[in-house]
Amino acid sequence: MDKLEIKSKIESLRKELEEYNYQYYVLSQPTISDFEFDMKLKELEKLENGNPEFFDTNSPTQRVGSDINQEFTQVKHKYPMLSLSNSYSKDELIEFDNRIKKLITEPFEYVCELKFDGASLSLVYENGQLSKAVTRGDGEKGDDVTANARTIRSIPLHLKGNDYPESFEIRGEVLLPFEVFAELNKVREAAGEQLYANPRNTASGSLKMQNSAEVAKRQLDAYFYYVLGEDLKEDSHFETIQLAGKWGFKISQHTKKCDSIEKVFEYIEYWDKARYDLPVATDGIVIKVNSRRLQNNLGFTAKSPRWAIAYKFTAEQVSTILESVSYQVGRTGAVTPVANLSPVLLAGTTVKRASLHNADIIEKLDLHINDVVFVEKGGEIIPKIVGVDDSCRHPMSTKVEFIQSCPECNTELVRQEGEAAHYCPNETGCAPQIKGKIEHFISRKAMDIDGLGQETIDLLFNQNLIHNSADLYELKAEQLIHLERMGEKSAERILKSLEQSKQIPFERVLYALGIRFVGETVAKKLANKLISIDAIANSSYEQLIDIDEIGGKIAESIIKYFEVEDNRRIIKRLQSYGLQFQLDQNSLADRTEKLVGLNIIISGTFEKYSRDELKKMIEQHGGKNVGSISKKTSYLLAGSNIGPSKLEKVQKLGIPMISEDDFLKMLED
Repeated sequence: MDKLEIKSKIESLRKELEEYNYQYYVLSQPTISDFEFDMKLKELEKLENGNPEFFDTNSPTQRVGSDINQEFTQVKHKYPMLSLSNSYSKDELIEFDNRIKKLITEPFEYVCELKFDGASLSLVYENGQLSKAVTRGDGEKGDDVTANARTIRSIPLHLKGNDYPESFEIRGEVLLPFEVFAELNKVREAAGEQLYANPRNTASGSLKMQNSAEVAKRQLDAYFYYVLGEDLKEDSHFETIQLAGKWGFKISQHTKKCDSIEKVFEYIEYWDKARYDLPVATDGIVIKVNSRRLQNNLGFTAKSPRWAIAYKFTAEQVSTILESVSYQVGRTGAVTPVANLSPVLLAGTTVKRASLHNADIIEKLDLHINDVVFVEKGGEIIPKIVGVDDSCRHPMSTKVEFIQSCPECNTELVRQEGEAAHYCPNETGCAPQIKGKIEHFISRKAMDIDGLGQETIDLLFNQNLIHNSADLYELKAEQLIHLERMGEKSAERILKSLEQSKQIPFERVLYALGIRFVGETVAKKLANKLISIDAIANSSYEQLIDIDEIGGKIAESIIKYFEVEDNRRIIKRLQSYGLQFQLDQNSLADRTEKLVGLNIIISGTFEKYSRDELKKMIEQHGGKNVGSISKKTSYLLAGSNIGPSKLEKVQKLGIPMISEDDFLKMLED
């Protein structure tokens, strides 16, 4: 193809992929399989890579994000992002309605919208293309998170149609769907990390991550509800939002016009219950005067618009009886108390259990068996006990005391200083820990063993066929074929996948071992720095904490893991079966000692390489990435947009600053 044909093909693919994106993420009506979409995306990516002159920041290939754009700059909002006044009762809404009627003498209507519980975001579009994305910040100015916003599939990079204003702003809420939130916590639990509290905080934190490639993995969603601009055609706020939907924005289909405050109450009453069926979090209803002309006449107070108000739902709370407390043992040995309740309807579902988290929560609530307890969901997904009606307590009721021994193996529990949870230290003899470690080992992001799941692991363990992850590689077809729900094809698939897993790279094998606090990122850091499992196993505390992003808690956990003889024995067996326990030779061939002894801190935005790529180069050539400036810092590798506090500190300490080009020359010498 000549250049004109290539350009035409690229533009055609971009348009086609954006349409598929819109159908999938906005309309929830996919018209193409994931495989077909990926193949078209790869074709576009290949064409763009071979023809960089046709690069476009708004191409579908750029949705995956990059970590080149790092430090956030502050941007002043053209229109201040004010907060809404909150109300919690119908009386307050009646007062709001009366105030509006005193100020407006003509007929008017309200628009009722779901109040999404996420992170506020303002998007600016110029000539139909996303120009800027800015967080609420302090209302006057916010952080420029455009690179991160581009990764959110429900945010259009190009608008549909041709009837949109030349320049306008649209505001909405970035959210983390409940299903994605649950999956994120599942991964964190598997790594022995603290769970995220709720979808709202996690969405807000994700939007402010410094690496947009990581933001892309979070699968954030976004709904939009307010358009601002000088050239809007419609006076009706409702009609304008409907138009925005046609331009490609994801808008709520549940927005409704109401011609009286009574109709507003009907809307609130319906959604106070129906909101629990939504895939994302909501915490109330927003009521707005529909006419933009009337909105302008009503104006603003210093803090909020006079023409809008938020009605906040109260977290639904019910009372029930605490029947008992049971205890679950996780893969890492953490023991979690669970309240067993008399079944009660809460937020549209029947609740029988509620998490108690740890011993401190039990003590704080002063729980007794057969207590009348108050349970709510609120912003959390998992029900929790928030209070006790001790006036109903029987004088002879038994106080709940946290157990001293493991409920599975009877080993005495331990509680490390500074931690909330109790742990069972019997890693090699406690059934839930053994099975949990094997389940983690076979998981998709670890060894990715096809055909094995929790039920199969339970079955293999109960039949005494496996007691650790190494035993998997000694399984025979004749052992598997005769198991319940297992046939010849299933057995063949498992054995084939086990054989293929021997090619899984070292960093994933290290993650699969299930060392406490060693998640995917830490495993990569360890593998890239120390090269082999033997070097990691024999590292001192000082050597470990000298590695970027590895602190004392992680270092202690690694040392403790390798002190257990059974763990070393399992690794030896896995090595003998052919699993990868050191970096491959291609990675090792590129290593030098040009930066040995140098502590380098990176700050700012770079043109040629991303920050992660620069960090990798530092490690590859023997240097150390450091996260903070001190007297031991050798250089500040400086890009553009460095924070003034960092500049001041390096100048005060006399630390040399080098540019990206200076750094690359150091590697050439």
